Amino acid sequence: MIEKYNRTFTFYGLSVIIPWIMWFIVAYLSYLPEQSASVLMAQQILGMGGLVSPLIVALVLIFKDKELIDDFKSRFFNVQQYNHFYTFLAIFLIFLAMVCGQLISVFFGHSLDQFYISGKPSFTSFLFSPWIILVSAPVLEEFAWHCYGTDTLRRKFSLFVTSMIFAVYWVLWHLPLSFVKGYYHSNVMAEGPLYSLNFVFSLFVFVILMNWLYYKTKRNILITILFHLSANISNEIFATHPDSKVIQTVLLLIISVYVLIKDRGMFFNKEVLD
Repeated sequence: MIEKYNRTFTFYGLSVIIPWIMWFIVAYLSYLPEQSASVLMAQQILGMGGLVSPLIVALVLIFKDKELIDDFKSRFFNVQQYNHFYTFLAIFLIFLAMVCGQLISVFFGHSLDQFYISGKPSFTSFLFSPWIILVSAPVLEEFAWHCYGTDTLRRKFSLFVTSMIFAVYWVLWHLPLSFVKGYYHSNVMAEGPLYSLNFVFSLFVFVILMNWLYYKTKRNILITILFHLSANISNEIFATHPDSKVIQTVLLLIISVYVLIKDRGMFFNKEVLD
């Protein structure tokens, strides 16, 4: 079945070109002296347009083939695929790593105030609540990345190489957002090079763990949505110091190395198990 996902360049090309065009326009608009209601609304519409475009590309490619449609349905609507252990990890692994990261940072002099739940994300939004963006982004992205994107790479490469290629792509895909004034990625850049590099490196670790969960649950799309959603909320719910996020990445790296060693056959053999 995975051989049917054969429009790699079409998917990845359109999925980066369209968002980049929209998001670089958003970046330009975000620095205009007069932030009128129409300018702010244009930023939100273009921002969401860029976010949803990879999903639209994926659905267009999938709905051209009945077998791909059936495969998509079986990976999302079949409740028999759900595993309680991996579902637990998808929901709580990132959250627990964040809590541990904050606790460890306390021993290095950081405040317990990090555990304060403010209810206010670290970025602003005009048309949509920041929480709507935080929740909708994992759904829209993972429907695209894991209903087509991951499988089309896996068709040619081992899971480890697939994960590395996608992580590089994902870093570049986010690039325009780092130029949008007041947005999360722009704020990370403003915090300094260490925290910017941590964000980049954390994506590699994140992709390894997410694809591990994806294939451990027989290519279950909902698992990846839950994992991504958990990451978004965990990184915004607390008043976390950036140093704690670096510690969180180190903890997740240790888990990733363990996963790579434990399931090295799954990651390094090219054979695909649908």
